[in-house]
Amino acid sequence: MLIAVHGKEFDRSLQASISNFFALLHKHRFEVIVSEPFLACLQGMDLPGDLKPYASAKELKGANFMFTLGGDGTILEAVTHIGALETPVIGVNMGRLGFLATIGFGQIDYAITQILAGKYTLDKRVLLRLEDPGELFKAAPFALNDFTILKKDTSSMIVVHAYVDGEFLNSYWADGLIISTPTGSTGYSLSCGGPLVLPQSNNFIITPVSPHNLNVRPMVLGDSSVLTFKIDARVENVLISLDSRSVTIPATTELIIKKENFRASLVKFDGYHPFDTLRKKLYWGQDVRN
Repeated sequence: MLIAVHGKEFDRSLQASISNFFALLHKHRFEVIVSEPFLACLQGMDLPGDLKPYASAKELKGANFMFTLGGDGTILEAVTHIGALETPVIGVNMGRLGFLATIGFGQIDYAITQILAGKYTLDKRVLLRLEDPGELFKAAPFALNDFTILKKDTSSMIVVHAYVDGEFLNSYWADGLIISTPTGSTGYSLSCGGPLVLPQSNNFIITPVSPHNLNVRPMVLGDSSVLTFKIDARVENVLISLDSRSVTIPATTELIIKKENFRASLVKFDGYHPFDTLRKKLYWGQDVRN
């Protein structure tokens, strides 16, 4: 079995846990490939087995699973590596509980046992795609969480004219606009007043960022919609992003968002339900006033 691993730079206090993780992979005789940036972070550690680097999706072809060591952001990065391969991702959280990275180092042995026994499910998550003008995002013009249009630096607000399947929806006078998947509804969109949407709801969410008109509210649309955005601004450039990847573009650029043809595959084990994560992460049912 071929296992891919991606991670982020880590605190040295986690070295023992990371060493144990690779020891477990070696114990089960997995072939292991590691993303080049994370392999650089592992330099100087005495790890078992022959860890080979990967640098592109082409080298991930044939991988049975991808382990990510980090948090939700690390999973977002891994999804850009995987792309249309839809390699199943197991998120190992190295910090606080994440919405996507839901197991800890203490559950690695259990996770390996479960995948070897086939006792898991694949949680297929919708991705959104930018019809990328000029290949701004190169080989990964898609996002698991959200696409954003934002004013640049401290410039005045912008106006974003939004169209759904060619029909005019609204002109948003705001600092920007967030177009979120259900997965991303717990991220930037939530912090701007957007609704929580369950993963398999087949929706996009449009959430304005600091709108000038207080009667403008987030809107939920079907994810079969094609969304088009035209921008009015007093400045030449605006900022757009797919998850954590941002670029500056001319404000005259027309932007089109639609559902991606492939999905992200997240591995979930027995007993998992997204309600459990929501309750823990958002402190539902707990008195947190003090």
